[in-house]
Amino acid sequence: MGDIRLPRHMFLWCLSAIYMFAFASLYVQIPGLYGNEGVLPARWQLRVSGKSVVEQLKDSPTLLWFGPRLGLDTQQCMELLSLTGALLSLMTLALPVLRDCRVFLVLWILYLSLYQVGQVFLYFQWDNLLLEMGFLAILIAPMKMPWSSKVRLHDSVTFWLARWLLFRLMFASGVVKLTSRCPTWWGLTALTYHYETQCIPTPLAWFAHQLPVWFQKLSVVGTFVIEIAVPFMFFSPIRRHRLAAFYMQVLLQVLIILSGNYNFFNILTITLCLSLLDDQHVNFWLRRPTPKTESTSLQTLISGLAVMLEMGTYALLGYWTVKYFDLQVEWENKSISTKTAFTYFEFNGFLKTVTVPSIWIGVLSLTWEIISSMFKCACVRGVLWRLWSTIQWAVMTAATVSMFAISLVPYTYFEYDAHSNLWPGVRTAFELTDRYQLVNSYGLFRRMTGVGGRPEVVIEGSMDRNTWTEIEFMYKPGNMSAAPPVVAPHQPRLDWQMWFAALGPHTQSPWFSSLLHRLLQGKRDVIRLIQTDESQYPFSKQPPAYLRAHRYKYWFSEPKKDGSYPQRWWRRVYVEEFYPMVHLGDSYLEQMLVQHGLKDKAPPRRSSNAWLPRLLHHVSEHVREMPAPLLLWTLFSSAATLCLLNSLRSRAHHHQHESLQNRHADQQAAGPTRSSVAKEDEKKHEEDDAKDDAEEDGKEQEEDAASEEEQEGEIEEEVDSLRKRK
Repeated sequence: MGDIRLPRHMFLWCLSAIYMFAFASLYVQIPGLYGNEGVLPARWQLRVSGKSVVEQLKDSPTLLWFGPRLGLDTQQCMELLSLTGALLSLMTLALPVLRDCRVFLVLWILYLSLYQVGQVFLYFQWDNLLLEMGFLAILIAPMKMPWSSKVRLHDSVTFWLARWLLFRLMFASGVVKLTSRCPTWWGLTALTYHYETQCIPTPLAWFAHQLPVWFQKLSVVGTFVIEIAVPFMFFSPIRRHRLAAFYMQVLLQVLIILSGNYNFFNILTITLCLSLLDDQHVNFWLRRPTPKTESTSLQTLISGLAVMLEMGTYALLGYWTVKYFDLQVEWENKSISTKTAFTYFEFNGFLKTVTVPSIWIGVLSLTWEIISSMFKCACVRGVLWRLWSTIQWAVMTAATVSMFAISLVPYTYFEYDAHSNLWPGVRTAFELTDRYQLVNSYGLFRRMTGVGGRPEVVIEGSMDRNTWTEIEFMYKPGNMSAAPPVVAPHQPRLDWQMWFAALGPHTQSPWFSSLLHRLLQGKRDVIRLIQTDESQYPFSKQPPAYLRAHRYKYWFSEPKKDGSYPQRWWRRVYVEEFYPMVHLGDSYLEQMLVQHGLKDKAPPRRSSNAWLPRLLHHVSEHVREMPAPLLLWTLFSSAATLCLLNSLRSRAHHHQHESLQNRHADQQAAGPTRSSVAKEDEKKHEEDDAKDDAEEDGKEQEEDAASEEEQEGEIEEEVDSLRKRK
């Protein structure tokens, strides 16, 4: 692995942007989700029990325990933490000096504090992934303030953890698709349902859904190859293997971004992919010249063998793909037929064969990085600098090895034998750190839902039980004529949970009863989760007297026979009643609230009239008038513009500095040829100066003689005049 200074800077910059997206997106939703009159008030998670602050932090590690000391209730303290995180990450995004390990420590603590009380609305895999990446950033980021150490020879060791996390994420995501025994993944037909059944599709998802079935099945094969086989190339000693793996992973994530709104998850994955790059390739992107070194015969031989091994790897990858997915070209139909040519038990055997060796591959790769950094530390000049770099290397190596060991517990969940053979000390360490989300297990799109049609819950309101009006959400499908939106990197967490709620009965989603209760009460904060512009909400003037919910099945509409596009994006069919008709004081609604502990047992704490609560309220009222996606992109554009201006200024300064260095080098190169000429010129100047001095001295002497003669003449004239008078 070459130098990784530039990829590390890009990693920290991207993570700062993702933190800003996450904090700002959550900030605008806190009153409706976790406020005192929200769907799931966060104050219920922080019961006052008379314990000390230390004991409270042990039970639930969150800064929200300090809210009462600032005169803030739980909602206001959550707003303060999220607003602080958004502003701090925005400054970190714009100012390179703030990309410091202590700043990332603060950001991680802030997001962990919110996660602890987030309940079901924050329990997504990308929230866990952000916390794990945020903790790794504490180890990867330098310590820049108040001074910056230029000797950081352990960067390749700590940055390796990002590559290991990327491997765990992608490999597990591919494996769980097959271990779940989902018939759509085994039949390679998952993508024929995915585009229309995902939570919040984009407009391009409609067009992707119209692609032929053989292409969809071939895309599933490509997904398996990229997620299961390609991750082993992350640890290849051949540089081009890692670069090829980088572009394949980024291609997959870009296609997901174009077809679905998965907030900041795909950006997180692309950020992890930066760990596969080096300075040389980033300089190639930037069109910067790289110094060329003369290669010896041994280096030429090694590079030739590397090319042969690289080509052999690609050929073997292609052979296995054709063999295990039975790829055949059908020239008559102009298509490619595919099918799964292995069984579930054969795949389990593959996992037992591969899991333990994959761990040892990680051990060998990490050992190589550790030894390389150790030799670099030994070559540092100066005893004190060598000692300081060695201490840094030892501390960071110990932290990296510890993180790697702990991560083996969630990594081996999908293979029982490997998991059961782990050292008990590693399990104990994982259990002690589990509450801090340092390492997590992953497995995205385990099963494909909505095979028989996309289930969708539609809430209806009425004033008289006769005329019912549908309550349309901003982002999730409802109105069949409304185009799918583009909302990433914002995550509308209520819309996401509505998608999960539609997959089962309402009793599996207790928060849904609380949502209906708040809508019957006409709570503005909850209404803003559904429609930011309250004029689009059908009961903005007066809350509905009755509410009910029905379950529908949705499908993408089909193109017309003449090839023209239909007027509607969706078509739907009524399925069943999801939630019975209720009103305020309804016995069934009250029973659901009490059964799930969603009934207020005590009134909320009265808010203080201090300056901080009033400031938070003032900021909240102004920020929430703007749509969340527009707010996020406005903040990002502002910070990116500052970064661009700073980069242009530093580049101009760098070019000026290079020109001065080139001039100095030219002068030094031309020095030996010009020295003799300069000496002759100096001699001539000395001779001319001597002549000038002699001439000046002669003139001065002549002037002195003339002045003396004049004085003598004057004296003689005075003597003659005196004689005449006598």
